[in-house]
Amino acid sequence: MRAAYMPPERAHEPVIQDPHRLVQCPSHPESLWVQHHNGISRSTDGSESWQEISEAGPSTFGFAVAVHPADPQTAWFVPAVSDERRIPVDGRFVVTRTRDGGHTFDVLDDGLPQTPSYHLVYRHGLDVDETGSVLAMGSTTGSFWISENQGDSWTCISNDLPPIYAVRFVAG
Repeated sequence: MRAAYMPPERAHEPVIQDPHRLVQCPSHPESLWVQHHNGISRSTDGSESWQEISEAGPSTFGFAVAVHPADPQTAWFVPAVSDERRIPVDGRFVVTRTRDGGHTFDVLDDGLPQTPSYHLVYRHGLDVDETGSVLAMGSTTGSFWISENQGDSWTCISNDLPPIYAVRFVAG
């Protein structure tokens, strides 16, 4: 990983990184995804090395990341502008999804609020169930959505909750 906010000679030091969220694929534990302070990174060798993803839809900045439980190539992110401007890019609230290890990203917004939107999803505010089909997402403005098709479309469950800091599926 790379800390762009550090002097170049220290940017790759492990102890000064600022990961917002790190997730591990349950079926491929060597596969990790990170939503970092200055972007998205992926490891396929158990964190021995990291690949920085430079293009991911409207932004690589954000807090939340979820990985498919059986497909380490598939991950979801909720982009924002920057640390200084914690709002959706251009006021458009979306989820981005890669199915090819970060080479390309789909921008998903069907059922999500249209512009202008000011939702932000914190580190633990996005989760995927054990099948990899159902996603849950909660925002700092108290809205909660479910997707039953890997993020292709979303249904709003509530707009009236307090700020949501975490959502989780519990295996039964």
